[in-house]
Amino acid sequence: MKKALLALAIGGFGIGMTEFVIMGILPEVAGALNISIPEAGHFISAYALGVVVGAPLLTAFGNKWPAHRVLLFLMLWFTVFNTISAFSNSYTLLLITRFLSGLPHGAFFGIGAVVAGKLAKPGKEAQAIAIMFTGLTVANVIGVPLGTWLGQNFFWGVAFLAVGVVGVAAVLSIKFWMPEIKNSGSGSFREDMKVLKKTELWMVILLTTIGTGGFFAWYSYIAPLLTDVAGHEESVVSYAMILAGLGMVAGNFLGAKLAEWFTPINAVLIALILMVIALLTNTFLAYDQTGVLIMTFLIPLIAFTIATPIQMAVIKSAKGSEMLGSSLNQSAFNMGNASGAYFAGLPIAYGYGIVSAQYVGAAMAGIGILIAIGVIIIRRKQATQTQVSHI
Repeated sequence: MKKALLALAIGGFGIGMTEFVIMGILPEVAGALNISIPEAGHFISAYALGVVVGAPLLTAFGNKWPAHRVLLFLMLWFTVFNTISAFSNSYTLLLITRFLSGLPHGAFFGIGAVVAGKLAKPGKEAQAIAIMFTGLTVANVIGVPLGTWLGQNFFWGVAFLAVGVVGVAAVLSIKFWMPEIKNSGSGSFREDMKVLKKTELWMVILLTTIGTGGFFAWYSYIAPLLTDVAGHEESVVSYAMILAGLGMVAGNFLGAKLAEWFTPINAVLIALILMVIALLTNTFLAYDQTGVLIMTFLIPLIAFTIATPIQMAVIKSAKGSEMLGSSLNQSAFNMGNASGAYFAGLPIAYGYGIVSAQYVGAAMAGIGILIAIGVIIIRRKQATQTQVSHI
């Protein structure tokens, strides 16, 4: 493994840790700041909003400088504001620092995906991108449980201090291991914005938002699904989350292989079809204690086979402004997170039960299938037109 790819993975680990560790220490944060649990949930939303806002803006403005310098700046920003979060002693201050901590998230993964592809040997781009995303998936297995334990047994701010330590490691690894990489963009904000006129790009971004939203419709309500529906003890939830994280790690590498065996967009289509089948199957297995744990591993495995192929698909659709397009896709992932949780919560709120979230997730993944087919049709038409123009 190239050290530069390891540097991207370390950064991904830190980002994955800070995004999800807040969920495990929410009661401790609420108690320390003397606010309610729903109010503490605003810190999750503030981070997600930072991702959505920061991804296109920081990428577009950073296009004037070499990619390795931009990545270094993003990790410095990430480290500073996560460390400040650890010492935030009021609701307002923590809300601001969580928003600022989220700003570099999408830009780092977006630019990092393009850089990983450039660092890879020909034909191995998918594996290189998957290595970067490994940091995010491994964070769910190691970093998030560790940060949660630290926050629960010491002080909640220690969890963010741990993130800051990872951030320092990422900064140093990027500085010393990342080679100089010239920017492939135009260097002009106005020129890069022209890519937003491409219908195909917006279709892929919509595909990410709705298709991956199907996974988050399930993941957002995994705890009550395990306890209230399957009848597991609450202590099982933490172990199930690790099981889900292992599924993410396995799915990440499987997705890279699918992108090599098929085209990236076809790999996404296959994964979404399997996602629909898995979520509908879970409506039956959710009541079985063993079956629900098996699906807790399989559903994230299937979901994360999408990560690398969809990133490659959006890079292809954003040709000429790859880093901006790639970063926009990270905003789409977070919008998928929010939309999946919201839409899955509607039938639950109307009394249809926790299992109803599975149907919502399957429907969202199903819409993703239709969008993926649309992208494939557009690309085939473009390929045919190109062949005709050369005759």
